[in-house]
Amino acid sequence: MADYLIEVSATAEEQLRKLERADQQRIANTLKALALEPRPHGCRKLRAYNDVYRIRAGGFRIIYSIEDDRLLILVLKIGHRKNIYR
Repeated sequence: MADYLIEVSATAEEQLRKLERADQQRIANTLKALALEPRPHGCRKLRAYNDVYRIRAGGFRIIYSIEDDRLLILVLKIGHRKNIYR
């Protein structure tokens, strides 16, 4: 199976830049793993959307969309678990 391309939205990139270096590294490692397996154990599909998932990275959540036909993962939002869904 081919690796997926990871594309980060401008919103998610800005949210990532505001985090501490250790948290940025944890999230980067999670994103690298998503390129190999876009639906790993522990990811959850969000009910309100088509093909939108979330995965944990420590105390943070990564909200992403999967486009299987283009082998693309679009990272929509990155944030702390207490306020990511607002």
